[in-house]
Amino acid sequence: MAISGLAFSCKPQFSFRPSIFHCIRKVRFSSVAAVEMLDEPESLIKESLRNSGNSRGRKVGEFVDRKIPEWKKLNAKDLGISTSMIDKPTRKVLNGLKKKGYEVYLVGGCVRDLILRRIPKDFDILTSAELKEVVRAFSRCEIVGKRFPICHVHLEDTIVEVSSFSTRGQKFGRNFRHELERPIGCDEKDYTRWRNCLQRDFTINGLMFDPYAKIVYDYMGGIEDIRKAKVRTVIPASTSFQEDCARILRAIRIAARLGFRFSRETAHFVKHLSLSVLKLDRGRLLMEMNYMLAYGSAEASLRLLWKFGLLEILLPIQAAYLVHNGFRRRDKRSNMLLSLFSNLDKLLAPDRPCHGSLWVAILAFHKALCDQPRDPLVVAVFSLAVHNGGDILEAVKIARRITKPHNDSFYELLEPRDLHFQMLKDEVMDLAESTKGALSKMTDEHFVSQAMAGYPRAPFSDLVFISLAVYLKACKIFDCVREGAERGFVPKQGSKIDYESLAFGSLRELRHTFARIVFDTVYPLNLA
Repeated sequence: MAISGLAFSCKPQFSFRPSIFHCIRKVRFSSVAAVEMLDEPESLIKESLRNSGNSRGRKVGEFVDRKIPEWKKLNAKDLGISTSMIDKPTRKVLNGLKKKGYEVYLVGGCVRDLILRRIPKDFDILTSAELKEVVRAFSRCEIVGKRFPICHVHLEDTIVEVSSFSTRGQKFGRNFRHELERPIGCDEKDYTRWRNCLQRDFTINGLMFDPYAKIVYDYMGGIEDIRKAKVRTVIPASTSFQEDCARILRAIRIAARLGFRFSRETAHFVKHLSLSVLKLDRGRLLMEMNYMLAYGSAEASLRLLWKFGLLEILLPIQAAYLVHNGFRRRDKRSNMLLSLFSNLDKLLAPDRPCHGSLWVAILAFHKALCDQPRDPLVVAVFSLAVHNGGDILEAVKIARRITKPHNDSFYELLEPRDLHFQMLKDEVMDLAESTKGALSKMTDEHFVSQAMAGYPRAPFSDLVFISLAVYLKACKIFDCVREGAERGFVPKQGSKIDYESLAFGSLRELRHTFARIVFDTVYPLNLA
């Protein structure tokens, strides 16, 4: 296969990525995602208010004029937070800075997760120290980032991120009138903390936890929004998303992971500014999609991406599948695609992610089945052959002992047939070839651009954000079925997953997990 024919997301020196203006020109604007209103957010707001009927009694701040929330300083113990919930590397960094006399706080999503009794994906530290002072405090520390520089403190195999009060992100929109207002009655430390919280994306991420004073500071109304299970931007959503369109994807990710809903204003602009995510470079898009699909909330993320008109921009092949199946934006039903990712989610967690090649391989496998439905026994042999490194004979012997029924609700699975060995082997090899072909299509701009062509009301793009490295790793997962049993490959024994190896892309862990997901989807345990 000629790699030059594919449109992988690569480092800039490879020059595979067209300019953002080129990307935007290729997107057809439509009623599904009204990006033509991008430059006129005020008209969007007024139209929403008109269409909602009588707006009397509505809190105007919901769309236009926000009131500053009441400040809260809460006892961490009352919120169920203890220092024992903080991992050891983070505690070492906190203690190291505190001993030198600096103020230190945990900030952002980790505080939210501790309140919700969830395991944080990571811990972020905010300090009064300058970044250069943080570097001097630790033997292995470096400053990274240009727009918003932070410190990476290396402790064994762990990186702890540290930011400083002295670092300011880009300025708020000029119409955000609260930027310079100093609330009445606040001291200098409160004012400094409050100003930092204004730079956060969502209120539930705008919390600060002092692990020594055991106080949680809430200046943005984050505790109340956690109680209401609501995702709401700190500053007006139109301003927030136009300043940083990656916040749209983070909003989807957070809502999916926590099972939260959006505030009306946030939901409105997630939908109507969705096409602005094309301004992100492909590496950033891959990172954001990996956060959605590799950390235990893939099914919910796909549902929300579809609901808010982002799936047809980011994964148009999968969006076309949902349209073809009559899947509505708010549909509660399931299908084979969602079931595959539901089974992936059962094996993962925010602190136990998988390598990105796994979810890419699942998408390619499902696309191959959509294009040509297969006998469930063929799929079973295929998954078992992936697991054992390509030994089809052994896979057939195991698969023929399956007695439980397959899930007959998926159109991707044919009625079982009596297949002799050679026919079964040929179909398994063909499925492997089709899966490889589907993966090639997913990295081909022309094919991706045609995915939604049959649905004129939907936008389409030719966006390809899968990197060459991820593509090659995904190919290795199932290439063994096409090329024959791999010499020296030792299949994983038992059901326990080595999550560190899975995150780093160990071929044995990837194949084991892929096979489990496919097998459990086709032959679910709870099927009578």
